[in-house]
Amino acid sequence: MGIIDRPSMLRLLAPLLLLGSVLQGALLAPAKAHQIESALQYLNGDLQLSSSFSNGEPTQGAVVRLLNADGTPGQELGRTDAEGRLSLDLSSVGNGTVDLQVDGGPGHRDYLELPVQDGEVDLNEVVMFPFSLVMVGLLVSVRRRND
Repeated sequence: MGIIDRPSMLRLLAPLLLLGSVLQGALLAPAKAHQIESALQYLNGDLQLSSSFSNGEPTQGAVVRLLNADGTPGQELGRTDAEGRLSLDLSSVGNGTVDLQVDGGPGHRDYLELPVQDGEVDLNEVVMFPFSLVMVGLLVSVRRRND
């Protein structure tokens, strides 16, 4: 087995330490208002997003947008109302899977992966991303760009 130099060791350990601290904070810390929880449902044929902080307070005025394939902000769909709700119109979205972001400001985001077929979403196939997985994805993306 060869010797690992210090820079290589740091590159290997840094993501693990960050992931460990994120997971520790998520598991041990009490629920904080910055964690956003979102849900989707159909009401009278309209797709409704409902979003609130983990303490139950609605996410008022959160920007709801689609993300581009590279993770950058894409088409804005609207802002949540005083109850943290927004009716979504996905009729102009092509068939396939799209990423939706509920953005309540820095550190206040939720992410959902929506399978869209003819403007409709199969709610049984929606994937909600925990913040820790988003952070790991960002780390992998940054590492790829730096390598």
